[in-house]
Amino acid sequence: MGPLCALWVLLTLLEAITPPPKFWPTTIQIMQGFEVDKFQGEWFVLGLAGSTHSRADRSLLSPFTATFEKNKTNQLKVTYAMIRGQRCVTWSYVLIPTAQPGVFSVEKSRELGTDTEEVWVHETDYSTFALTSSRRRSRHRSILRVHLLFRAWALQTEALEKFLCLLKARGLSEANIVFPDIPDWARYRKTCGTTK
Repeated sequence: MGPLCALWVLLTLLEAITPPPKFWPTTIQIMQGFEVDKFQGEWFVLGLAGSTHSRADRSLLSPFTATFEKNKTNQLKVTYAMIRGQRCVTWSYVLIPTAQPGVFSVEKSRELGTDTEEVWVHETDYSTFALTSSRRRSRHRSILRVHLLFRAWALQTEALEKFLCLLKARGLSEANIVFPDIPDWARYRKTCGTTK
C-alpha cells in the first residue's frame, strides 16, 4: 500500500470511529468579493479541526502545505504535502467554482469514495492568512473540517481568534482541534460578534 493510500485509510478510519456533532449550522458566512488569482500559491496549514477529529489525533497529524493553482478552465487544483515519518505524502484534487465566489465543489473522486464535498473561503487577506472550511457528505454521514492557512510558518493571535470563532459557528469545539496544540486557549477566546 502506497503512502497516499495509507493516509486516506487512516483518515477514513478516524472518521468511521468518531461520531459527527449533533448540530450543523445552516448559515455560513463566506468572503464577499473573493479573488481566486490572489489566493493562488503556497499556504501553510497551521490550524486544523474537524468533526471526526479529537486531541488523540495530534500524534498522527501535523501541519502541512497546500498549494492552489488555477487551471485553464478557472478551476483550482489544490495539492497537499505532509511529512509522515521519513516520507513526504502528497495528495490533490480539483476545486470547481460555484455561482457564488469563494464557494467550491470538489471534483468527484472514486478514490475518496465521496458523494459530494463543498469548500468555503470564509476570510483571507491573501498575503497573510485564510480561513476555510469543507463539508464532505457520504451516504451515511457529513464530515466537517476547518483550516487556518498562513503564507509564512508563523501563527498570529488575531487569526487564531478568528479560527476559534469559526469553529464555534460551525458547531465544533476546542476538543476537535488537532493543531495547533495550545495548552491555554482561553487567551484566544474573544467575543465572536457577528462572525458566522
